Amino acid sequence: MNVGNGRDRAVSIAIVGSGFSGIGLAIALKKAGFTDLTIYEKADGPGGVWRDNTYPGAACDAPSHLYSYSFEPKPDWTRRFAEQPEILDYLRHCAAKYGLTPHLRLRTHVTDADYDPATGRWRVHTADGGTAEYDLLVAACGQLSNPAVPALPGQDRFTGTAFHSARWRHDHDLEGKRVAVVGNGASAIQFVPLIAPTVERLTVFQIEVHWISRKPDRVYPRWRHALNRRAPIAQRLSRLGIFLWFELLLNPALVSPHGRRLLSAHIRAMCRFALLSVRDRGLRARLTPRYEPGCKRILTSSEYYGALNRPNVHVVDSPIAEITPYGARTADGDHHTFDTIIWATGFRSQDFVAPMRVTGSHGTELNAAWKDGARAYLGLAVNGFPNFFLMYGPNTNVGSGSIVHMLESQAAYIVQAARLLAKGATSLDVRADVLDRFDEHAQRRLSTSVWNQGGCDSWYLDGDRRNTNNWPGSMTGYRRLTRRLDPADYHLEHPEPRKHA
Repeated sequence: MNVGNGRDRAVSIAIVGSGFSGIGLAIALKKAGFTDLTIYEKADGPGGVWRDNTYPGAACDAPSHLYSYSFEPKPDWTRRFAEQPEILDYLRHCAAKYGLTPHLRLRTHVTDADYDPATGRWRVHTADGGTAEYDLLVAACGQLSNPAVPALPGQDRFTGTAFHSARWRHDHDLEGKRVAVVGNGASAIQFVPLIAPTVERLTVFQIEVHWISRKPDRVYPRWRHALNRRAPIAQRLSRLGIFLWFELLLNPALVSPHGRRLLSAHIRAMCRFALLSVRDRGLRARLTPRYEPGCKRILTSSEYYGALNRPNVHVVDSPIAEITPYGARTADGDHHTFDTIIWATGFRSQDFVAPMRVTGSHGTELNAAWKDGARAYLGLAVNGFPNFFLMYGPNTNVGSGSIVHMLESQAAYIVQAARLLAKGATSLDVRADVLDRFDEHAQRRLSTSVWNQGGCDSWYLDGDRRNTNNWPGSMTGYRRLTRRLDPADYHLEHPEPRKHA
C-alpha cells in the first residue's frame, strides 16, 4: 500500500493530467512507495501537449537529451530535436515501464475539486458525475494546455473550415486550398514550411515579429545510438554540456541585466544572418523585431524564412478587424479571401488549472484567490489550499533550458509532502507570509529581467504586466530551493490525540 513501516498511514493521491508533469510525479511517488494513485486524464491516452499537438512538423526546441527524464535516458533519439511522435512514444513508454497504466483514468474530465476542512480531504468531481476523495491533490495541467483563439467579429459567419493548430484537422486536406495562418509563433514557424508547397495560397497574419535563428538540428547516426547504449556516460556528458550552456551562458543574460548586451548582440547577429534568406528587402525589414532579443521566446527554424520566399505565400502585418464569410478584413481596409483558417495563436498560459474549479479551505475558488495575478510558493503551493500542489505552476517556466528538470524538482518536493501526510499530518497549508515573501522576491528579480524590460508583450505577462510564468533564476537554484520541504513554511495540522478514559 504505502510508505515505510506499519505506523505510516495510507495516503490517497489524485493527479490531474498525464503529460510530462503527471507521469513524472506518478513515477516519483511510486518509487517512494505510494501506490494509492489516481491519474485523471480527459483524453484517451497520456502525453499532454505532445498528445494534443499533432500539426505537421511539431517538434521540441530543447535538445532531446535534456528534454527527457534524468532517470530514464533514451539512447536512440533519432535527432537532436525530437519530433512530436517520438516524444509521445517516449512518454507512453515511461508510463508503461513504471506501471502507471492501472492508475490512469482516461476519458475522465475533472470539473471541480473542493477541500473539506472537517476531514482534511479533497473531493474530486468528474464530468460523468463521479466523486472521489483524496488526501492529496496535484494539478499537473501545464501552462500550455488550453488553446487561445482571439474573439474577432464575424467568426460565426465564416463559411470555411477553422481550427487551432493544437487541434489539427487531419481530415481536412489542405492541398489546393487558400489558407490563412493567424499567428507566427513557435507552432506556425514549424508547420508553415510544410504546408506552403501544397496550398494554393497561404496568407500569414503576423501578430508580432519574433527573433528567429537557425535550428541546429541533425539526425543522430546509428553509431551514436550504439555508443549511448554501450557507454551511457557519453549521453550523460552530452546532457550535462547542454545543461551548462543554458545555465552558465544563456540564463544569466535573460534574468540579469549584467551581460545582456553581449547576448543581445550575439542573438541579433544570428537572427539577422538567418533573415538574409528572405530575398525581399522590404519583407526582411518587416520581419525584424524592434524589441530586445529574449523579451519573447527566441524561436528556431531553418525553413521558415525560406518558405516566405514562395510566390504563393504572403505576410500581412495589419491586424484583422473582422472575419467575413469568405476571409478577413484587416485594419487597413484590405479584404483577404481564404477558405481555411488555422489559428496559431498559442495558449491561455495564465489558466494554470482551467477549466477545473478548485475551491480551498475557506470556500474561495483558486481563480478568485488569484484575482490580482497567479502566484504560488515555489510555483507549487497556495495559501488557503491545504494538501494541494501545482506542477508547472506560476513562475516555474524556464526561459532557457528544459522544463523537465524543473518538473523533477517539483516531483521530489511533492513526495516529501506526501511523506508528511503518511507520518500523520492531516493538513499542509503554506503560510501566507512565506508565500508573500517568496512572491515579492520573485517579482523583484523579474522586474529587471529581459522579459519585463525588453520592450515587448508576451505570454509571460498578464494583463497588468505582471510576470506570472517565468522563473527568475536558474534551474540549479530552483533545484536547491525545492530539495527540502521545510515544515516551518507550512501550517501543519495533526489529528487530535485520543483521550483515554
